[in-house]
Amino acid sequence: METIAEAAPTRVAGRRRRRRPGYYLVLAGKGLAAAVFIVAALFPLAWMVIAGFKSRKEVIQTPFQFFPEVWKWENYVQILSDPTFVRTLAWTFLGAVLFTALSLTVNSMAAYVFARLEFRFKRALWVIVITTMFIPGMTILLTSYIVVTRMHMLDTLTVLVVPGAASAATVFFIRQFYLSIPSSLEEAAMLDGCGRFGIFVRLFLPLSKPPFVVMGITAFLAYWNSYVWPILTIVSPERFVVQQYLATFRSERTSELGLLMAGSTLAAAPVIILFLIFQRQIIGNIKMAGMK
Repeated sequence: METIAEAAPTRVAGRRRRRRPGYYLVLAGKGLAAAVFIVAALFPLAWMVIAGFKSRKEVIQTPFQFFPEVWKWENYVQILSDPTFVRTLAWTFLGAVLFTALSLTVNSMAAYVFARLEFRFKRALWVIVITTMFIPGMTILLTSYIVVTRMHMLDTLTVLVVPGAASAATVFFIRQFYLSIPSSLEEAAMLDGCGRFGIFVRLFLPLSKPPFVVMGITAFLAYWNSYVWPILTIVSPERFVVQQYLATFRSERTSELGLLMAGSTLAAAPVIILFLIFQRQIIGNIKMAGMK
């Protein structure tokens, strides 16, 4: 009598023999599509990095030439030697860290309230919060500017950090995670004499790493790449964020495109490094949120 261990290799071999040529054709097509997508996604970034080693003429020359004839390493050295650029990077990084911390704090508390607490008009308020996700930011740009002007927040770090900290999308994402936490843990904490705020701080926050990684990086990127709001509210050059600096550099020093590409590469480096560090957590947490 044939055992299961002996029959298993036979079944696997049979499945391999039954695979038709179309299977390998589909597999090759998927691989080709993936390769095309990767090249299309990485080509602009690769060109920006390489263009940082070019002179102005080589950046805009026709016909297009990907690699420079002479590699100008001094472009990167010169931009890093610019104290204004270095200060702008440090200032933007500080604002991004503060914005991320404030965003996670405010939105996680709101998510806990909507996920675990019961109060009057909860459903109505939740609908109002979710509705704000579908309002384009540009439609409230003018009214937001009027508000911060009357609050005397213009040309300060506060105007860059505070107005955009509350996010319905972040509240929704974290709330979905909090709904999956067993209520038995919460009940046990209450029996031990822990209040609502203590439960949030001691129980929910330590378990919040998965959504915090995704939403934290999202908030960091949103601040780092912001441009429209800063040019409306910040006028002092010493308070410029990195995107403002690059835009000003382009308008004032149009003949130094190689230097501009080097600065753009260095400005993009922190967020790329951040993504590479947390890419596994980001992908895994997004999959987990999708299954929920």
